[in-house]
Amino acid sequence: MTSFLLSLAGISIRVNALYASTEQFCRSYLTSEPPLFSVTVRQQDIDLERDRSAQEDALEGIPVRQFRDPYLETLAVYRKIADRLLDYDVLLFHGSVVAVENRAFLFTARSGVGKTTHTRLWLKNIPGAYVVNGDKPLLKVTGQGVIACGSPWQGKENYGTNAQVPLQAVVLLERSPTNQIVPLEFAQALPGLLQQSYRPQQTEGMLKSMELAGKLGQQVALYRLGCNMEDEAASVAWNALGAEEGIC
Repeated sequence: MTSFLLSLAGISIRVNALYASTEQFCRSYLTSEPPLFSVTVRQQDIDLERDRSAQEDALEGIPVRQFRDPYLETLAVYRKIADRLLDYDVLLFHGSVVAVENRAFLFTARSGVGKTTHTRLWLKNIPGAYVVNGDKPLLKVTGQGVIACGSPWQGKENYGTNAQVPLQAVVLLERSPTNQIVPLEFAQALPGLLQQSYRPQQTEGMLKSMELAGKLGQQVALYRLGCNMEDEAASVAWNALGAEEGIC
């Protein structure tokens, strides 16, 4: 077993893992700060991740993928961390966070809609754009706003930065033949926010996750973006979001 410290969303965590590769995976987030809590991964946690992956593949109608234990351990570590971070008002969210000039924007959608493609369009077409996290960012919900935080879990494209950036808006992505962005009321956006928030197995954790998703939706601007995944889609989004924040 290997033990190391990492810092996520400003919180130091001790990780007790079976594989040294897990520490290497987290290398950009290692710290020497005293930990606020610890997580320990055992073989049964890895086996559970394998079962979950197989169930997801079956639901999607694809052949069951075979993953090695070291990779599955990284998933188990993040799941355990995400459960504990809820106690510190930090929510794991499924989406891609793009930032420009210390302003972050979160794009989220069902798998396969194209959030990664839209992220690439921002990197290509919006000067100064960079990715805080391309797949599973952490959102720190505070009384002064929401902070989008990077993590080592950045998706298969490995888009991400070890940064914490104030979150200005959440944008629900949809495929559309034309590009258009419209503001949403909280009630309109809430189902999407809940769907894309991390859902713990325990009831107490689930309730806390729902509470944080609700606070998220009340503290940032909310939009729906219909886009065709061409270059113009990024410009349409940026013209609306940047103008809203006075940074266009």
